[in-house]
Amino acid sequence: MGVSTPARRARALQRLAARPQPPGVERGHAIGRALAEAHGATGADAAVIDDDVRLPVHKRPTWASWRTPGPRSCRPGGGCGGWGVPITHLASDASPDEVATAIGGDGAVVVDGVAPPALLDRIESELRPYLDATPTGPDEFSGSRTRRTGSLIARSPACRELVMHPLALGAARTFLGHATNIQLHLTQAIAIGPAETAQPIHRDQWAFDFFPFPPGYEVQCNTIWALTDFTEKNGATRIVPGSNHREDKLTFAPDDTEPAEMARGSVLFYSGSVYHGGGPNRSNATRIGLNITYNVAWLRQEENQYLSVPREVAETLPTDLLRLMGYDRGAYALGYIDDLRDPIEAVRPGTGSTGFAVAG
Repeated sequence: MGVSTPARRARALQRLAARPQPPGVERGHAIGRALAEAHGATGADAAVIDDDVRLPVHKRPTWASWRTPGPRSCRPGGGCGGWGVPITHLASDASPDEVATAIGGDGAVVVDGVAPPALLDRIESELRPYLDATPTGPDEFSGSRTRRTGSLIARSPACRELVMHPLALGAARTFLGHATNIQLHLTQAIAIGPAETAQPIHRDQWAFDFFPFPPGYEVQCNTIWALTDFTEKNGATRIVPGSNHREDKLTFAPDDTEPAEMARGSVLFYSGSVYHGGGPNRSNATRIGLNITYNVAWLRQEENQYLSVPREVAETLPTDLLRLMGYDRGAYALGYIDDLRDPIEAVRPGTGSTGFAVAG
């Protein structure tokens, strides 16, 4: 799987620093940070990162435009390069702070052997009917040989343990600690079948209508739990380590990525800003991962939890899970119901607070 070493990472970061920048862009920050200073970006057309670093604010692209190689490619005819930085692996006893720090550094980290086999067996048994019934995707991005099964909270009680896992929640709250509150963004089992092609490389935060968030402001903390082994051959998620520090709308080639190989029960953490994509499946078996992600609570969720989880199911769930699902204020004065009531009142009458503030 390739655990990184300080010497190897140092050499990789030196190669990164030597990479040519897009036309019209010159080297802007310290080695390994990969922030670029755009010539002439000033005033309303620029976002200030440091006193001496400005990046242009881009208009929202169309779906086709970000996938079209153009002047923002980092090298002629290709992408920005994976720079040979391997994906870091941490032991199962890693702390949330250690995980959050690793995500902030390279944009992704694997924590090995977190989920016990018995829990994974329960999840697989509960989800099997839904996985078998889910149609494959309608386009290249969703995958013509990939099944994406959602509503995991309603369909798999065992999945709720992963949603509320202390390591995942702790890392997400730390990584997104600049926001008042976080929420569950989506739950989805992703089953990549044999002969599936590589997914286009992208940033998950583009789901927010391609909004140009200020560089360094993270809005998502994502996990993929390995329900099967993840190998390069069977379609392991491919990451461009360090690309979370790069500018937007870049183009990448397969050689620019690193496979997030991991054993069943391990979990890949990655940010909404890191460039990544599902790998091609050249094996004879289906690769299954549980994509459970979190975002800052002032943004909309990708999966609508209020409709994905029927009311009769929601009424049986623990209060802390309900709040994470979105039955909570997103920030001060954001998301209350009628007369300033706490959203938890919708399913737990008499238990919420009144006012604008997020529940403590």
